Amino acid sequence: MAAPLDVFPPAADATPDGSLAGVDPKAIEGRSLGQIAWMRLRRDKVAMAGGIIVLLLILIALFGPFLVQSPILYHANLIDPTFSRPIGPFGGISLAHPLGVEPITGRDMLSRIVNGAKYSLLIACLATALAVSLGIFFGIVAGYFGGWTDAVIARTMDVFLAFPLLVFALALIGVIPQTAFGLSGNSLRIVLLVFVIGFFNWPYMGRIIRGQTLSLREREFVDAARSLGARGPYILARELLPNLVAPILVYSTLIVPTNILFEAALSYLGVGLYRPTPTWGGMLSDAVTNGWYSIDPESMLVPGLAIFITVLAFNLFGDGLRDALDPKSR
Repeated sequence: MAAPLDVFPPAADATPDGSLAGVDPKAIEGRSLGQIAWMRLRRDKVAMAGGIIVLLLILIALFGPFLVQSPILYHANLIDPTFSRPIGPFGGISLAHPLGVEPITGRDMLSRIVNGAKYSLLIACLATALAVSLGIFFGIVAGYFGGWTDAVIARTMDVFLAFPLLVFALALIGVIPQTAFGLSGNSLRIVLLVFVIGFFNWPYMGRIIRGQTLSLREREFVDAARSLGARGPYILARELLPNLVAPILVYSTLIVPTNILFEAALSYLGVGLYRPTPTWGGMLSDAVTNGWYSIDPESMLVPGLAIFITVLAFNLFGDGLRDALDPKSR
């Protein structure tokens, strides 16, 4: 009888594919989901450009006010007394005033844009944090527990979404006195703007989180956690919330520019921060209501471009982040 053939070589003779290719097996490492998302994001040059601009804007808002002159300092010597316009071409642009000066007042435009970035981004980011926090809480609770809890929260979202937010903001900020809740002046205005913008915008994030949670609660890892005796709060915090990080990051970056525009609209309508504290919307309002744009168009062009560039940068970065974290949505 013939001896059986050795179809498979001995285990000792087997070599890893990396060794066969002349590559050190230790050099072959897997990538985490975060590394894969970062690799996709780096390939998107437009999104990276938007992210760099966003980072620069944040640095300007944090450190810029300490590097420029006072935004309320008047320079009457830079204004033509006959026409009330800045002396010199292009709105009085010079080495001392790279963006020129305002008509009539002579205040430095660069200083006001930089300080306006501080207040506009501060209000928009705080309002976004409030809206995202409330949206995550109510959205994940409604999506996971369902039933009457979901029905009540969902109908509440519908009411908030149908609410005339701009009219309510004008009415609320208009009736609040200059001193309330232990605050006064611009501190009170900032709190009111953050509350109005953030509290009435949370349903947008809440509906997204609710929809994602409705899908995730049927997954196997949630059933496994239930079978091991995990309760609702544990499943929400340890199982569902980590899987919602991607949509939360993406839609947070898309909500920020919306809040920037809303704050600019409120400042333009005269219910923003008190003058002469600069905000981008307030600068646009001054240029239009005071008729400065007819004397010097730059007084309206500069803050308008600041808002345009900021909103565009956040939107481009948010779109790129969405594609990197969820490539199936492309």
